[in-house]
Amino acid sequence: MEDMVVLLNILLSLWLLARRQREEYRRRLRAVKRNTQEKYRRVWKVLKQYEDEDRTRSRRLWAFNRASEWWDVVVPGFTDVQWLQNFWMTEQTFIYLCNKLPPALERQHMTFRHCVPLKKRVAIECWTSFGVSITTVCRCVQEFCVAAEKVLVPEQIRFPNEDRFREIAMYIENRWGLPQCVGAVDGCWHSIILQAAVDGKGIFWNLFAGLSGNSHDLASRGNLFPPHIRNIGTVATGYYILGDSAYPLLDWLLKPFPDTGRLTSEQQFLNKKMCSAQVVVENAFGRLKGRRRCLLKRNDCDVELVKSMVLTCCALHNLCENHVESFQTSLDLPDAEAAALQPGQRVPRDLDEGRHVRDALMVYLVNSNS
Repeated sequence: MEDMVVLLNILLSLWLLARRQREEYRRRLRAVKRNTQEKYRRVWKVLKQYEDEDRTRSRRLWAFNRASEWWDVVVPGFTDVQWLQNFWMTEQTFIYLCNKLPPALERQHMTFRHCVPLKKRVAIECWTSFGVSITTVCRCVQEFCVAAEKVLVPEQIRFPNEDRFREIAMYIENRWGLPQCVGAVDGCWHSIILQAAVDGKGIFWNLFAGLSGNSHDLASRGNLFPPHIRNIGTVATGYYILGDSAYPLLDWLLKPFPDTGRLTSEQQFLNKKMCSAQVVVENAFGRLKGRRRCLLKRNDCDVELVKSMVLTCCALHNLCENHVESFQTSLDLPDAEAAALQPGQRVPRDLDEGRHVRDALMVYLVNSNS
């Protein structure tokens, strides 16, 4: 009996010990849960504070708000005179230009920002004060030049066909009395060499823009003209163009007699006729630089971009000329370049065929004037 009591006491002691251990485990588990919940509460409190501060904190700007009232409010009320003064073309020509370039210039709106509208992208190439960043202006100008070189240049600057050559020759003969003349050629140096041939109205029909020292087919080959022969005196003469002293004397490229101070009256008369017709290309360059003021000063852009810019400017010049737009003559233009060699060029030797054609032309003009 006594052993049974001892056994029961031992079992009771073990049960009480196990109970205390369970209670201690539960107490510690509750403490761990409380500590974990407190940590979570503190973390959420800190995150809430950061969230509230982020809402009230002024955000950094990734695009500045710029004033665009000039383009949005002022330009729509422009008259034709104001369009010519600010954009060097009329509104009708501007709209025509915008309708020609959409496939190459149109852009899609982004999620966070709208793209620059097409008309504004075209206008940026012509003038300033559009309320866009410098980076946007540079990108718009480059994209416009690339698009114009693909679309506008082939349309506006085309080598004449036979009928067009005949029309040019007739116009020049009626205006200046020079038979078989289909234009004048000249060059200018604007960071790169630009050589251009124009018709009697100052419209470019052949262009080349390249590095100093480059030469173009027009200045080195005479087989580009259609075979249209006319007897001037005793010399069978094809089409020819006029050049200055920087060019060689060829049967298809005539230039005035060099002024040595001992020219005859007949030679002076021919020089006067040629110079009066040659001025058409000088005036064309003047109007080109007047409409495109970027050609009035040194250009520090990449050479390939400068070539594209020059060709684009010439195409825009032809566009304005073909639309018979008036030109503001009161422009502060630099003096005309002297008829001298451009950097990296040299004058090839004159040929006898060119002398024969020039002499025959001189006799023809003198006899026609007598």
